[in-house]
Amino acid sequence: METHIILFEIAAILLLARLLAEIASRLRIPPIFGELCAGILLGPTVLGWITPHDTLKLLAEIGIILLLFEVGLETDIERLARAGHHAVIVALGGFILPFVIGYAVCHYLFNMSVLLSLFIGGTLTATSIGFTVRILADLGRHQSREGQIVLGAAVIDDLLGIFLLAILYEFAVSGNVSLYNSGKIILFVTVFFMMAPIIAKLLLPLIQHFHRQRHIPGLIPIVLVSLVMIFAALAHTIGAPHILGGFAAGIALSRRFFLPFGVSLHSDPDFTHHVQNQMRPVIQIFTPIFFVMVGLSLDLRHVDWSSAFIWVFSLTLTVAAILGKLLGPWLVRETIPTRIAIGMAMVPRGEVGLIFAELGRTTEIFTPAVYAGMIIVITYTTLAAPLWIKLFYARYGHLLPGNNAPPSSG
Repeated sequence: METHIILFEIAAILLLARLLAEIASRLRIPPIFGELCAGILLGPTVLGWITPHDTLKLLAEIGIILLLFEVGLETDIERLARAGHHAVIVALGGFILPFVIGYAVCHYLFNMSVLLSLFIGGTLTATSIGFTVRILADLGRHQSREGQIVLGAAVIDDLLGIFLLAILYEFAVSGNVSLYNSGKIILFVTVFFMMAPIIAKLLLPLIQHFHRQRHIPGLIPIVLVSLVMIFAALAHTIGAPHILGGFAAGIALSRRFFLPFGVSLHSDPDFTHHVQNQMRPVIQIFTPIFFVMVGLSLDLRHVDWSSAFIWVFSLTLTVAAILGKLLGPWLVRETIPTRIAIGMAMVPRGEVGLIFAELGRTTEIFTPAVYAGMIIVITYTTLAAPLWIKLFYARYGHLLPGNNAPPSSG
């Protein structure tokens, strides 16, 4: 694709995303909804002006990594640690329940094959950490009790999703599961995940030293964006075995570094303030590209809206997708409003669900009708979640612990 076309696309994405986010905010709708709509409008669903390609995917990935880095800067590590065991339980519940419910519905209600039912169940396990974090941040609740549980649970959910995706993909391609290949994936992911906070703490003094010795401004954005590139590439190289095509593990693992990295920087308030001030403009440029890209990827032209099967199938799975995530938090001891808030925040599938669906389509596990139904499920859980989460906080937010201020309008 020619350079000038890509530049026009980036300009259109940034401007329309900003315009629709501003309109959404004035209508007291979460700004993320406007950015998603910008992608749907520009993409193949409506105008067809822009289709996702590698350059936009790279910019979108940088955007979501930087968003998680910013969240890490604002995260209280002690509060996150206190929520740790609850986050693990919520993650496991929100992973296992949608998988089991999705499999049971497809295999026993729709008489689908075991492999197809497993893949659909796997798609329903997804939680988009990017959407979850952004929605709570727009509402000013990302540092709340439920926000910390959701953050930890979404991280774990992302990792579990990679393991399941790798196993299902290998089973679909070869007809069996190799313990060697599956073990290799788990080992790579585990080592990368465990090493990320250690590497972050080792890099922190070095970055602070060069920041104090600098003679020209702009060191922090250059270093941090460079680290985004390096670790994203590293994750793809050492953490993504060939059976995943390199993309799924790279997406999740490259993000896993920058969340603990931001948390580590949080230990020095003065330096953190400098980092926030210098990185905020960069983050505000890249982050909307990610949410627009999700909208671009939701091609609703694949849906045969006259098909009764697609309506019944998609609506049934939408209920299963929402119910599976809402039930997970009931496994922990929290207040009822907190449990509901956590479950609702875990519902958006976003780009993680699209990865599962696209893999199902390209391996021909999903028929066109099933793929269309899954796109409807992902679209609804992605688009609707910000709206009903905000409605919930507007009506019941005062019942949640630590709610010292009303939710922001974005």
